[in-house]
Amino acid sequence: MTDTVISSDRKEVVIGFDRPFVIIGERINPTGRKILAAEMVAGDFNRVVADALAQVQAGAHMLDVNAGIPLADEPALLAKAVELVQSVTDVPLSIDSSIVAALEAGLSVYKGKALVNSVTGEEDRLESVLPLVKKYGAAVVAISNDETGISQDPDVRFAVAKKIVERAADHGIPASDIVVDPLVMPIGAINQAGVQVMRLVHRLRTELKVNTTCGASNVSFGLPERNGINAAFLTMAIASGMTSAITNPLHLEVVKACMAADVMMGHDPDCMRWIRRFREVPAPGAEGEAARGRREGGSRRRRE
Repeated sequence: MTDTVISSDRKEVVIGFDRPFVIIGERINPTGRKILAAEMVAGDFNRVVADALAQVQAGAHMLDVNAGIPLADEPALLAKAVELVQSVTDVPLSIDSSIVAALEAGLSVYKGKALVNSVTGEEDRLESVLPLVKKYGAAVVAISNDETGISQDPDVRFAVAKKIVERAADHGIPASDIVVDPLVMPIGAINQAGVQVMRLVHRLRTELKVNTTCGASNVSFGLPERNGINAAFLTMAIASGMTSAITNPLHLEVVKACMAADVMMGHDPDCMRWIRRFREVPAPGAEGEAARGRREGGSRRRRE
């Protein structure tokens, strides 16, 4: 069974086939968040820190950190964000950028073994990102698209993932340090998107024996009640073998779905993680009241 170990300087998270599902918090990302983007460019990272703390409190096991802002100094912003987030929380990070210089800037200040997000099957991307992953001893998200774009054929996406795994091996990076993103497409636009991902995740697990992740909220794009769709998707994806996802832990419905799927898959022994999170604590004196109620109820039944 494959385990992918990611760590900070204080905490280790293992993504694995027979382990609890890993939730990677998605909120530290200025894409589509104009206020956050403006604050980061201005040197104000208070919202970044608040988002980090809130996501961990809500149940995130890791955090994705992105600083992709047009015309900004992304390497400097990403390095600053990584340092700040690591100073306020002990969870491991996914360092997220499409710019290789920004990835290196983030990795150069990171304490621990990071997850690099991401590499694709494009030749220039493989030859620029994989040496970086090896240099810093990181793990990497492998996105299953290449120069031809994103195929709607799951077999083509599988072939791209296989290519990345093989090229990583050429650089001395083991399959256990590759986390494949099968690419989740919007179900509202592509009716078979969910089926495609489930099929592909199963193959990635059984044939390539790699762990998997995805941007889970993509599946519900454009639809109402998105959290319901996301929760259903993640439950089915976990049953198909998916081992992590980049998603929003502030949506309790989604977190509950992931934790309940862990229970059903046997990845939460004795349901203890579920019980610790959701068991209601009796109010002071409630146990005595309950016991008195049982006694009184028993006496009424005897009188009848």
